[in-house]
Amino acid sequence: MALRWYTTVIDCRDIHAQARWWAETLGWRLVVETDEVAVIRASMPEETVPTLEAWLRTGQGLAFVPVPEGKSVKNRLHLDLAPHTSQDRDAEIARLVERGATLADVGQPSDVTWTVLSDPEGNELCVLSARAR
Repeated sequence: MALRWYTTVIDCRDIHAQARWWAETLGWRLVVETDEVAVIRASMPEETVPTLEAWLRTGQGLAFVPVPEGKSVKNRLHLDLAPHTSQDRDAEIARLVERGATLADVGQPSDVTWTVLSDPEGNELCVLSARAR
């Protein structure tokens, strides 16, 4: 039996703003938006997925749920983003910062090949070196 990784859930104070920020960051679409959850996905099947094989190949999403408290400690889980080798990595980082991300220090050495940022609510993410796969 196989279960499908469906979504990663992110606690936040403003689920709508966070969902829009991440959707723009990833080039995804907002597919669900209520007072209890906002979900973004790269794609969403228009109809029911007919087979288990097709179901398992359907991409994951991010779900944003409201919590009353703000973030207070380093995340135990974070997303790694990577530009393609044809992209300007520094420009992509600058674009994220212009949109509300901030550079973050989580104790990483100065010679690492990734950059740690925090999203507008303080959740860490990394921008890795450019890659083709």
